[in-house]
Amino acid sequence: MDTFLIMLAGVLLILGLIGCTISKMPGTLLSYLGILILQYSTIAEFSIHFFIRWGVLVIAVQGLDYFIPNWGVKKFGGSNKGVWGSMIGMLAGMYFGRWGIVTGAIIGAFIGELFAGKESNLAIHHAISSFSFFILGTISQLIVSGMLLYYYIDEVHYVLQL
Repeated sequence: MDTFLIMLAGVLLILGLIGCTISKMPGTLLSYLGILILQYSTIAEFSIHFFIRWGVLVIAVQGLDYFIPNWGVKKFGGSNKGVWGSMIGMLAGMYFGRWGIVTGAIIGAFIGELFAGKESNLAIHHAISSFSFFILGTISQLIVSGMLLYYYIDEVHYVLQL
């Protein structure tokens, strides 16, 4: 049973990292669930304070990921089409490496703002702000999920014989 729990926790942590880059997928919550499942194995012993602290942080980061991009885009006059364009452009740009992700996200946000009826100069400004707030939310999720993955590896390193 321990092997199953360890593998399930690992899969959830990997899905959590992937979920951090996909908009509206609860990446940090999946990572937290992975650590919670690892607790039920015989190899991990996390304290209740650990789960409370990380639970509050996960809820905060996940909540901010939904609110910060929308708040930032509205503050700078962008549209939701720009945020969606940024996400779609980033996914399309993954095939071209890290620079493709960045340029794809900006170009996608620009096209989204054009679809929202913005002029090209204004659309560029809004595209960069949409991209910036999208990246801010993604990076904060990746940091939290990465730290939870670190705790997973720290607990199972002797099982994996690293």
